[in-house]
Parts: sequence; C-alpha cells; structure tokens
Amino acid sequence: MTRSAVQSPGLQRVRMFNASGRTVFFVLALLLVGCASQQPEDPYRESKSQKAAESNTALGLEYMNRGQYEVALGKLKKAVREEPEYAPAHTVMAVLYERIGEAQLAGKHYKKAYDADPGDGDVNNNYGVYLCKNGQEKQALEHFRKALDDPFYVSPSIALTNAGSCALASGDLVAADDYLRRALQVEPDLPDALMNMAELQFQQEKYLSARAFIQRYEATAKHSAETLLLAYRIELASGSRGSANAYKRMLETNFSGSEQAAEVRRISGQ
Repeated sequence: MTRSAVQSPGLQRVRMFNASGRTVFFVLALLLVGCASQQPEDPYRESKSQKAAESNTALGLEYMNRGQYEVALGKLKKAVREEPEYAPAHTVMAVLYERIGEAQLAGKHYKKAYDADPGDGDVNNNYGVYLCKNGQEKQALEHFRKALDDPFYVSPSIALTNAGSCALASGDLVAADDYLRRALQVEPDLPDALMNMAELQFQQEKYLSARAFIQRYEATAKHSAETLLLAYRIELASGSRGSANAYKRMLETNFSGSEQAAEVRRISGQ
C-alpha cells in the first residue's frame, strides 16, 4: 500500500489508564491517507471511495466525541465498506468499541488497522496501548518500537512514554527507566512521562528523586486522583507527614469519592 501526502486536520490525544492506575497515553490520529494499491484498476472510482471513507470516518469521530455512539458506528461501518483497508476508520472504530465496553471487537479493529498500514507510527502506538492494557506487554513493546521506526511519526515522546509505562507495568524497571528518560529528552515537560518516572523512582525507593519528578509534574499539569495518591505515598515514605497530609487533603477535597481517596483513608487508618 502507498500513503498519500494528505494528512488529517489534527491529532487528538486520548488518556487511557491501565489496571495499576498509571496513565497511558495514546494518540488517536485521523490520518486521512490514501491506502490504495499501487496500481488501482479504476483510479476515479478509487478516489471516490477514498473520499467517502475519509468523510465517514471524520463524521464517525465527530459523533463519537458527542457521545452519539450508535450514529458514529454507522458512519464508521460505511467507511470500512467503502475502503476495507482504510486504517483510520478501523482505529476510530476500535476506540468506539472500547468506549462501549466491547474490548474483543476493539482488538479486532486495532489489528485490522495494523494489517492495513503496518508501518504507520500512530497505528502501532494505538495498537500497542491496547495490547498493554490487556496484559500483552511483550507484544505491545514491539509495536511501540515499530512506531518509533516510522520516519514520519510526529509523536515519538508519546510512544516512548507508553513503552516506559508498559515496561513499568510488567516489572521491567530497567527498560522503563530507559524509555522514560528518552521520552523526557524529547519532551522534558511531558506530564505523563514525569508521573511515570516518579512512580518508577518510588518503586526503587528513591524517594527524593520521586519527589523531584512529582514537583516537575506539578509545574506542567494539574493533579489527578492518581497523581495525588502517588505524591501522598512518596511523602509518607519520605517521612514528611505534613506534606503527605497536604496531598491527602487535596485528594479528599477534589476527588472525595474516588478509589484513590479511599486508599489514602485506608493507609492513614481513617
């Protein structure tokens, strides 16, 4: 297959979370590219079907973002009927299936997107996130590496962060450290890389370093329930009960009903 030079209007970052609560990024990229054979039998018909697939994929994404999932799915099914090997349509359909709790169908369409465009960085990154979330860390890391091999991939820091988070989830702290430091070399203020580095340092009982990464995170992003719990645990392990209690108050104030707030109450015996 060949890629045309036509690109989408933009990229959309979507946050996902793995079972351990650490943030995993993936980039949902509407790469409206030509995925036609090198020698189409009917160039005019190929162009027409390509445009129809692009249009229906864009509409499907728009309806999905509005929460109109049934309409979105209809548009995306039209897109893949027009162009069965149009990777962006399969990617968006996979995201939609994840949102409605159909993990198996999501995996099927991430795989179809990869089969349609196996060299594309965004396709490999997205598929890698899905695999990592579903316990297939080894395969996921292979796809993150393929994403980084794409010379046209514009978000290497995202794939590196995802690879680091996935390696961390699998217990490979050496690989996690390597991927996350490389991500921060590319994008020093990337919040998710900073947060994962704080988690990594905490697991290695390097509490001062973990605190430093949390402070860098705080300078670039707002806290979530997950990052507040991590900050609380770091300060508690450091023996700084006053700072730990400050994070506890923030968590209870802003995320009182969260699992993380309940965990802090359990830890503190309250």
